[in-house]
Formats: sequence, structure tokens, C-alpha cells
Amino acid sequence: MREKSLTIRDLTVSFRTSNGTVNAVRGVDLDLYKGETLAIVGESGSGKSVTVKAVMGITSSNQSIDAGSILYEYESHGGTKEQKELLKLSRKEMRQHINGTHIAMVFQDPMTSLDPTMNIGTQLTEGMIHHLHLTKRAARARAVELLEMVGITEPEKRMKNYPHQLSGGMRQRVVIAIALSCNPDILICDEPTTALDVTIQAKILELIKDIQQRIGISVIYITHDLGVVAKVADYVAVMYAGRIVEKGTVEDIFYDPRHPYTWGLLSSMPDISSDSSQRLYTIPGSPPNMVNLPAGDPFAPRNQFALEADFKVEPPTFQISQTHYAATWLLDKRAPKVEMPDSLRQRINTMKGAGDGCE
Repeated sequence: MREKSLTIRDLTVSFRTSNGTVNAVRGVDLDLYKGETLAIVGESGSGKSVTVKAVMGITSSNQSIDAGSILYEYESHGGTKEQKELLKLSRKEMRQHINGTHIAMVFQDPMTSLDPTMNIGTQLTEGMIHHLHLTKRAARARAVELLEMVGITEPEKRMKNYPHQLSGGMRQRVVIAIALSCNPDILICDEPTTALDVTIQAKILELIKDIQQRIGISVIYITHDLGVVAKVADYVAVMYAGRIVEKGTVEDIFYDPRHPYTWGLLSSMPDISSDSSQRLYTIPGSPPNMVNLPAGDPFAPRNQFALEADFKVEPPTFQISQTHYAATWLLDKRAPKVEMPDSLRQRINTMKGAGDGCE
């Protein structure tokens, strides 16, 4: 039986600005299961990072969580099942009892996560001393083990280094080691490879996947890169304008996408098997103004398959299978039958034949 780690229901988050209220996250429902990887994908500004920061209790002064619940389920030290409603905890309670020890986060730029005035050893051990109540000696021994686990050579020597003395890839490995130092159940990775070159990106993704398989943690990836999603995810949620517009297993999303926005994202992926003389597909238009969302489906003005209803009423979420859901009027039984573009169908058939899309 799969065990849930995190249940997000109807999460709604807004920001007060001088131009009006930004409706950043609108009624998000997500489930994360123990030992599995959920990828949240979408363009910049779609609400991905705001969603996971709400899980971590990271909020700004002009931010408001207007509705919803985030239920975290875990096993206590005594072996009993426990539940916590994270949105009901104060910022202090989140810092003391959840962040680091139960849920940890890796941000996209390691230099903003590391203190330039402290050496790596001190930054690795302080959380373990505070949360796990280890002695300095025990914390230091575990810090060396963690650096070895994330693939850093000469860990004893690196403990004395400062962040500026390490490469970008090594800094990101240190950040991952810090995130894992207090044995969290859930690791949130917010575009952890964006600032790294391609070869280091692949190594970091493999590293996180390997650690997950070894210690059984649940992982949430935030990314706009579907290539990353194909490599790491079990489940995928596609976000647009603060809402989940499609979610399912990685096979559902890559092999049987149903939302026109997902079609656009998949069509815009570089593909080495494609004719190099063809222009790469781009989704027309721009994301909507989140202060003043249009009537109906926010994606409708960019959607070549939009129906008349899309400009009037935002579509509900339709269930396609036990694992697959999408919010598009094309799935309404009254809608005309619209197939995905032939070019995307051919690309999916190529992926299936090569077996390289979703492994």
C-alpha cells in the first residue's frame, strides 16, 4: 500500500501589491506519496514555488493564504502515525518542529543558501546540533559522512572551506547534504540545477535519485524543464496561472497528454530526432496578468483549440483515469472531438519506440 506523506487541498495564496491583489495560487490539490517523486512543472510565474514555500511556511509580509489545507503525515519516533496541519502552525513552530527535521528544501542558487562568512563544516553541523541534539564531535562525523554521500572528495578538507572556495556543482552538493542532515521525510528541490552547466546538472539529478532510493525519502521537484521531469518523476502536475491544469503519472503526461497547454510544453521540448531545419514550437502569447485574470480559462487567449466556453467559464477538472486528471473543456462529453497535433503525436510515438521518455 502506498502511504501519503503530504496532502494539499484547495490551497489558495494571494499577494497584496500596489497594482492590486495577485492571485498566485488558486485552489491547488496535490498528493505526495512516501518514497515517490512529484514534479511540478510550468512557466515562470505559474505558482510552482509559491505552492512549495507554503508547505515550508515561507511567507512574505504581503502574502495571504486565503484557503486550503496542507496535511503532513509521518511516523513518530515511537512508531505511531502522526498528522500535522501545516497551515495551522506558527512560523516559529514550523522552524522548530518541521523545517529541516521533517521537510527540507534545496533552492536553485546555492550561493543564496550558504552563509559566505561560515565554513562548510559549521553550516553542516549547526542544524544537527540544534535539532538532533548531537555533540559537536558526533555532528562533525555525520557531516563527513554526508559529504561523502553526496560525492564530495576529501570531505575532511572541504569542511574547512568557505562557499566561495567551491565550484557551483560542489556548493549544490553541500546544500543537498545540509538538507539531508536532519533526516527529513520530504525533500523539496526548487529548480536545483538551473544555475549549473549541463554535465553537472545530470550528476546532481542522479545524485538526488540515488539518495532517494537509498533512504526512501519523498521528493518534490519544481522545474520548467520537461527533460528533468522525464528523468526523475513518478507523478507530474502541470501548473498554469496558479492552477493545476493537468496531473498524472509521468507516463500519463508524456504519452497521453490531454490539456492543450501540456501539448504546447511537450511540443516545445528540443528533440534530437526532429528535423533540424524546423523551427522549435513556441506557445503563442504571454502568461496572463495575475492581478486581473480574464474571464473563463486563463489559457484560452493562447489556446488554438479553445472553445467558446473557454472564454466564459473556467473549466472544472475532469477525471480521465484513476491517476490522470485535466482541466479543459475539451474533455466535456458535449465538446467536439479534438486530437493533439500530428507533430506531437509523431514525437510521442518516437519516444515510445525509443523508450527514453519516461524511465
